[in-house]
Amino acid sequence: MAVKTENRVLAQNRKARHDYTIEDTFEAGMELRGTEIKSIRAGRMNLKDSFGKIDNNELFLHNAHISPYEQGNQFNHDPLRTRKLLLHRREINKLIGKSMQSGYSIIPLKVYIKNGKAKVLIGLAKGKKKYDKRQALKEQDAKREMDKAINRSMKGMSD
Repeated sequence: MAVKTENRVLAQNRKARHDYTIEDTFEAGMELRGTEIKSIRAGRMNLKDSFGKIDNNELFLHNAHISPYEQGNQFNHDPLRTRKLLLHRREINKLIGKSMQSGYSIIPLKVYIKNGKAKVLIGLAKGKKKYDKRQALKEQDAKREMDKAINRSMKGMSD
């Protein structure tokens, strides 16, 4: 029997790495209902403004938007409903300990399919200050300029 290991990214929180410093990542399953998985497989999910929150020693995903499935009619669910994330107890305990410290947040980074199941990569993140963001942009620009210069010089050598 062949093992199915499709790791196609279906939704990504691009702003997360700009706004936060990701210190640790965890892979979590999602508790979904009915037609939600069909919408996710169709790529109709948005992680912008979503976050993780711990309630009663369980982790929940808030503000993640899953668009209603077009053929779902009355079986569709609320697009912004809170969804439970499935983690091992020791991972939840680690998240509880770290997220209690000031400045730490639980942020979803991307959603993908692994072995036929929807998974969320969540990150333990610390918010960046405005000057940190500017510094990161300067470093990116400098790296981009160096790469361009290297490519130009390599192209000049091959001509």
